[in-house]
Amino acid sequence: MDVLIYNFNDSDLWEEFDNYSPGDVIPDQNSSPCRTVSFGNWVNVMLAVVYSLVCFLAVMGNLVVMIVILHNWRSTSSTDIYLFFLATADLLFAISLPFWAVDATSGWVFGDVMCKVVSMLQEVNFYSGILLLACISVDRYLAIVHSARSHRQKRPFLIKLVCVVVWVLAVLLSLPILYKGKFNYDGRLLCYELLKGESIAIWKNSTRFLRHIIGFLIPLDVMVFCYCITIHRLCQTKGFQKQKAMKVIIAVVLAFLICWLPHNIIVFVDTLMRSQLIAETCDRRNHIDWALSVTRILGFLHCCINPILYGFIGLKFRRNLLNLLADKGLIGQHAKAHYKRSVSSSSESGFVSSTI
Repeated sequence: MDVLIYNFNDSDLWEEFDNYSPGDVIPDQNSSPCRTVSFGNWVNVMLAVVYSLVCFLAVMGNLVVMIVILHNWRSTSSTDIYLFFLATADLLFAISLPFWAVDATSGWVFGDVMCKVVSMLQEVNFYSGILLLACISVDRYLAIVHSARSHRQKRPFLIKLVCVVVWVLAVLLSLPILYKGKFNYDGRLLCYELLKGESIAIWKNSTRFLRHIIGFLIPLDVMVFCYCITIHRLCQTKGFQKQKAMKVIIAVVLAFLICWLPHNIIVFVDTLMRSQLIAETCDRRNHIDWALSVTRILGFLHCCINPILYGFIGLKFRRNLLNLLADKGLIGQHAKAHYKRSVSSSSESGFVSSTI
């Protein structure tokens, strides 16, 4: 697909882009520009630092998670397989953050193709993440509510097939982002959505609503339904032992919602405004643009959070990590034995979570 390079010469319009951040959509250049407040270049420098730090933590953390799961692949549960692909999605997204870090300080210098690829990674990560979490909620619902003992030994091929379907659907939902391209404005290159014309705007708003429904609302409803019933069943379980198996999963879901729900709500409001279902004023546009920028940063933080949750909450993850380190000779067997004793003494009946 050919990408058009637009070059506007209205100096007043450029003031609207002083607070530019990745992923924003350029307003119609024929409309009256809304002036925004600029906070200076230090904001972009801080963004670059945050993106770089998140990238480092996410790459290291998710690599460790993937290595630990692969090292214990024969004993993995169905949930562990979903979490492995979730870590894969976060790792791919983390790889894109250095591009946004450079973009924050120097503009988009990587060309049209990389603009599409990097933006695609961001979108695929979001949709694959929430779809995989929906799969995990169904997985836990079937295993706990229906007491499906054979569920944990499901055919790995079926689980992998579900993950492939999830990734394909995430890619399809992300395809509209390919309309992004390099945008040259007053000597500064931006990575923006290049859409013009009323018919294209209608198409884009329609696909936005479709992505909101399929890529967020439906998976969210599935998670709420499954976990409400599952938690209710767990509260009726004598000894509350099964609750421990849910700690990591609930923490992962809450982390995803805290990081991405605010951004998705703002994007939905932005969609309503661009569809003229909500009146658009300069104040509302400025507030929405700044909210998009802030909530996007919160969403970017998500890719490094899951490994931290596994380390602090997941007993099985820490046990498997110690097994890996001991097998590679990085720690002594006495440290491994000491951890096992501490876990058994602090858990009821020696119970250890069946998930990561």
